[in-house]
Amino acid sequence: MKIIKNFLPKENFIEIKNTISSLYFPWYLQPGVNEINDGYNQFTHIFFDNNCITSSYYKNLEIIIKLLNVAAIIKIKANCLIRENKIIEHGMHVDHVIDNAPAPNAKTAIFYINKNNGYTKFKDGTVVNSEENKIVIFNNNILHTGSTCTDEPYRFVINFNFFPFKTD
Repeated sequence: MKIIKNFLPKENFIEIKNTISSLYFPWYLQPGVNEINDGYNQFTHIFFDNNCITSSYYKNLEIIIKLLNVAAIIKIKANCLIRENKIIEHGMHVDHVIDNAPAPNAKTAIFYINKNNGYTKFKDGTVVNSEENKIVIFNNNILHTGSTCTDEPYRFVINFNFFPFKTD
């Protein structure tokens, strides 16, 4: 697991944050957080899925894709969770499976857009707090869960699922 604070140059981060939090950014209701109809709701925006770009906002993320050393994208999705009265964790999961197993050699990266008291928790107990312009990168087979927040109106993250270029 790798955690990087101040991942993007400030001007690139501000552009992404302003876009995601804009009144004009299209968010779509997803009935379920980890799976459809799991009892929770979130708003999402899918930038890339099924081998194609699905959003005109994809170009805003090209700097992150380059910095992540991406060879092939599986999926890129922004999540917006609305403030709750208490912190709610949504259950341990992996982001991408192939034939009912985590995608081999794949990575997941979670890019945090705003500071709040929400977090990502990993099966081993590690907690990564939501701090703007921070990213956590880990193997796709590691179980993790996200949470809501109670101190800000929204918790914004962007999830990247990808295969990296090999580095020796």
